[in-house]
Amino acid sequence: MRSYSHNSPEAAARIVALLLISDGNVSRQELEALYGQDIERQIGLAPGGFAQVLNTLCEDLLMAAHERRVLTGSIDQATLDAVMAEVTEPDLQHTVLYFADAAAMADSHVAAEEAWIMRAALTQWRVSKLPAQG
Repeated sequence: MRSYSHNSPEAAARIVALLLISDGNVSRQELEALYGQDIERQIGLAPGGFAQVLNTLCEDLLMAAHERRVLTGSIDQATLDAVMAEVTEPDLQHTVLYFADAAAMADSHVAAEEAWIMRAALTQWRVSKLPAQG
């Protein structure tokens, strides 16, 4: 999986994108929750930037799936930790958590995979609770 500069908008957006696709079902409600709260501007991406990060993530996962012969096996704990380690700035971490939570809650169902990513972020970033929706 490619890496991004630490604390870059792309590194932050990739974590949200990973949560978005983690359960294998990207719903319209999830996308509306992100774009309705202006994710690209809030994270610092140019218009269309979130879709590009999402596309790049899918490419990376497909390449890893080809090597391992299974898509779900392309993200392990070490890979997830490395992706999370690219965001170290607390305000950016809170922004990522805010959007990840918005996406996870948008369809009124938090899948096990989404919960795994949220727990990993909270643990690695030593955050005790999700930022308030506002």
